[in-house]
Amino acid sequence: MSKALILVGGFGTRLRPLTLTIPKPCVPFCNKEMVIHQIEALKEVGVDTVILAVNYKPEVMTAILKPYESLIGIKIVYSHEQEPLGTAGPLALAKELLIDPKDPAAPFFVLNSDVTSEFPFRDLLSFHRAHGKEGTIMVTQVTEPSKYGVVVYDEKDGKISRFVEKPQIYVGNKINAGIYIFNPSILERIPARPTSIEKEIFPQMAAQAQLFAMELQGFWMDIGQPRDYLSGLAKYLTSQQQKKPNTLASGPGIVGPVIIHPTAKIGVDCLIGPFVSIGPNAVIENGVRLKRCSIFDGVRIQRNAWIDNSIIGWDSTVGRWVRMEGVSVLGRDVQISDELYVNGAMILDHKGISETIPEPRIVM
Repeated sequence: MSKALILVGGFGTRLRPLTLTIPKPCVPFCNKEMVIHQIEALKEVGVDTVILAVNYKPEVMTAILKPYESLIGIKIVYSHEQEPLGTAGPLALAKELLIDPKDPAAPFFVLNSDVTSEFPFRDLLSFHRAHGKEGTIMVTQVTEPSKYGVVVYDEKDGKISRFVEKPQIYVGNKINAGIYIFNPSILERIPARPTSIEKEIFPQMAAQAQLFAMELQGFWMDIGQPRDYLSGLAKYLTSQQQKKPNTLASGPGIVGPVIIHPTAKIGVDCLIGPFVSIGPNAVIENGVRLKRCSIFDGVRIQRNAWIDNSIIGWDSTVGRWVRMEGVSVLGRDVQISDELYVNGAMILDHKGISETIPEPRIVM
């Protein structure tokens, strides 16, 4: 088992303004680029080559991720789409890269780049080998299946019978988690054109009893938009608290789980947490209150500011006594003046804000 493909194409429109200058897979999530969480987990199960299927800002992604090849000890290869190819087309484009010449029948992983979970790849590989068919998809349980495409399968052996898009009548509560393992024979099914793996390839495989489902244990979240990103942050930090508590911050004023980069500076009389990530070189001044938020590299939060349910982008400054909430997102280098209230604002890069924003809106 040596190869994996991560679907990183697309413009990341749901996560703007953070993706206006950085491709979505390189947006920080708990102080690592989103995609690095996945690459590290793949390395742990013996994957030595990760193929990134990319069509937006490939040169930016290459520059950001290059150092990780030697840090993690894994080869990162780029498969550049000249046009968007959907969710199956990138597999056909990367066919030569996915087949291992030493072991042409070896299965490979395929992942969506904007999901977070505990990535139980070893269990997935064992399950896939045990049933011996062409493909396995991980499924996860949701409370509102009518919002998703539901996977209907035999819970005894995992064999998938059909897929139901946004069912209005209950047929099940398991959805596609965007984590797959396939035998190379799947590549013969995919035409060299834009193709949907979910709508065109999976139903065909299920009809031939070649597609199985394995339920994902533990947390899962699609973190491709701000509200879900913050939910994913809470789930990830809760999981770390249970399994790797030594990676998290503790001490006076910390209400865990909280992760703080060692280069960040925290003032006195702060109350931080729960569910907070503070990035490199951030400065949190005295008397600041933070909860359920992500603070990126180089941010300054001035004294007595209060931030909840928000993402503060690179090199931004939040002024004194500011109150920010309602899933507000600041892009790069945004300056918020003192004593303002910001509620649900999406503020684009390099903006100066000098008036209160009482209702959710985009500031361009």
